[in-house]
Amino acid sequence: MKQVIAIPLEEGRLCQHFGHCQQFAIIEAEDGAIRNETLVTPPPHEPGLLPAWLSEKGVTEVIAAGIGQKAIRLFEQQSIRVHVGAEYKTPRELVDDHYKQSLVTGVNACDH
Repeated sequence: MKQVIAIPLEEGRLCQHFGHCQQFAIIEAEDGAIRNETLVTPPPHEPGLLPAWLSEKGVTEVIAAGIGQKAIRLFEQQSIRVHVGAEYKTPRELVDDHYKQSLVTGVNACDH
């Protein structure tokens, strides 16, 4: 099954706050193997904009550290699964952990 996973980045690693990232890694994977990785610059931050923008890019899952509840709801409305509280790692490390079922998630670092 093909998955498209978005990971917000700052300096090449998971950004602590979803809405303030410098780039997104868009990783296409199938059957547990990474097929393609693209770095994209997001549009200027506006509430509710990033979930729609990532949905247009075909994203099926998001791995984040901190993300607002409104963004989570907007992703869920578009059937995009959100993993919250992930560790400060590179995109490939996070996706590898995801497929090994060892992705560590926890407390949402965002309070809005």
